[in-house]
Amino acid sequence: MKSFANVLKLALAVALPTGASAAAIPAPPPQLAPIPVSILVDLGSGQVLEQRHPDTPFLPASVTKVMTAYVAFEEIGAGRLSLDRKFNERPETEREWFAKGTNMYLTTKDFPTTRDLLHGIMTASANDAAVVLGEGYAGSIQAWAAKMNDAARRLGMTRSHYNTPNGWMDEGNTYVTASDLVRLADAMITRYPDLYREFSGHKRWFWRDVVMRSHDPTVGVVPGADGIKTGYTREAGYNFLGTAERDGRRLVMVLAGSPLPKVRDDAAKALLEWGFAAWDTRHLFDQGQTVAQARVQGGDARSLPLVANRELHATIPRGSKPGITLAVHYRGPIQAPIRKGEQVAELEIRVAGLAPGRVPLYAGRDVAKAGTLDRLWNGLINLFT
Repeated sequence: MKSFANVLKLALAVALPTGASAAAIPAPPPQLAPIPVSILVDLGSGQVLEQRHPDTPFLPASVTKVMTAYVAFEEIGAGRLSLDRKFNERPETEREWFAKGTNMYLTTKDFPTTRDLLHGIMTASANDAAVVLGEGYAGSIQAWAAKMNDAARRLGMTRSHYNTPNGWMDEGNTYVTASDLVRLADAMITRYPDLYREFSGHKRWFWRDVVMRSHDPTVGVVPGADGIKTGYTREAGYNFLGTAERDGRRLVMVLAGSPLPKVRDDAAKALLEWGFAAWDTRHLFDQGQTVAQARVQGGDARSLPLVANRELHATIPRGSKPGITLAVHYRGPIQAPIRKGEQVAELEIRVAGLAPGRVPLYAGRDVAKAGTLDRLWNGLINLFT
């Protein structure tokens, strides 16, 4: 996500309930106590409902594979990678990765498709599948890792770094933060919803008539849960990047460094349920609705509608009526040309007594560079206004 620090503020009027005041923050579930890193974010408001060391880097283990899947989604979305493309494992890769950790047990005689490998990565957490995909597409692990880091940079994952496609132990060269993983999950779910639904949230998947099972502790247990990925190594402990959606409301959570799988799993279920039960929402804008108008410079239009790519709401403690204020942040005036769908602003949602949340806003239309007549007309308008 782009940074919009030191930007213009555009105040938006919001009707406040009579007697609105700061609300008491609900206490998080006690199951979180043994886990050193955690976060829970409501994507519809950008508000953090619970966090502990959200910006402290940690070893992701197999949660690394979420970025491998995301890079594949980008390549598929751009038309550079087909889901039906067949891959063939190198003999060196088979020798190194056959039966190493969780595995598809690929050999040089197999020709898995991109679809096969992504199911192996996201459902079965197969180490060999991630390597075969990365090497086969980019030519080497190093080249694939460069793609992972480029995607992280573009998503604003400023405290994360990738050195491996599968999260196998690499002396700490692969690390992430909880806040960064929320950005990754948000991008995967909102930018590639069809691919997300195809490859995330499955409890099992068959490869060569052999069932491969997911370790996700929430899918099929917590209503609305549909992924995303667990991870474990001795150094990392038990990690989880999870999400659930109910009635159009999407929560994303991260747990890291849990000492035992049961501790992680109990905390994951409790945290998601708490996020839905202890918090309510106040609707603000529909998906695609214009939130505000931004000033444009050098374009064939003087203003630009800013729209949301999701339903937006304020997240409030259940049963409360706190004051809510909104502000749009953007570097303005925005310089033309501007492409429809380009992220150009953020909406800040501030609930009294809580930390503010931010959600992205996008250009609602194309704005081309101004022609001669456009510049003359805009100059006349500016002269008289």
